[in-house]
Amino acid sequence: MKKQYKAMIFDLDGTLADTIDTITYYCNRALDKFGFDPIDKERYKYLVGNGYKVLVKGMLDEYNAYEEKLFNEMAEYYHDDYETDSLYLTKLFDGMEELISTLKQRGIKVAVFSNKPHGAVKDVIDAFFPENTFDVCQGQNGTFPLKPAPDGVIKIMEEMGVTKEETIYVGDTSTDMITGKSAGVFTIGCEWGFRTKDELIETGADLIVKHPLDIIKFLDED
Repeated sequence: MKKQYKAMIFDLDGTLADTIDTITYYCNRALDKFGFDPIDKERYKYLVGNGYKVLVKGMLDEYNAYEEKLFNEMAEYYHDDYETDSLYLTKLFDGMEELISTLKQRGIKVAVFSNKPHGAVKDVIDAFFPENTFDVCQGQNGTFPLKPAPDGVIKIMEEMGVTKEETIYVGDTSTDMITGKSAGVFTIGCEWGFRTKDELIETGADLIVKHPLDIIKFLDED
């Protein structure tokens, strides 16, 4: 008999929302502010995913220019600049709105857990989804350690009143797959995101999907 899942937790960047143009724009503004040349968008797909401070450190490392004072100044500038308009150039992936709507209609609880600052996470979710669509919406605010630590996923499951056997974690990077596996939940890797199918397989994805609605097909399988 097929397992009945009761909850699905989603990463944000590269999973629910296509934010790579947004990230590229604000990162390159920060680089320009501090006298560096821009970095290509494709490279940012591998620099993102572990919080904005790791991202900014990675940007400086691209130029072998890491220095603590410079890092602190650039990280603060990037964070504050991004939050002035965190929706700029951001859009949902095709099929994502229908996926979330279908899950809700079926009584499946949905949550967001991201390494992105909490305010920016809320901005995106509030802009693209009706109020109270997500049972839990959690970005980084110092409450939990960054992914791939599973603490946030475990806490969200507790808040939603579901077990790890009843939960699916959906993401697009190795960080997400490791997070889900560390929390003991079924993991779905998204091919439409920022990383490769091979990376998702290598880091333990239980299922790989090419389109958001493939998740519904999986739930409907006998």
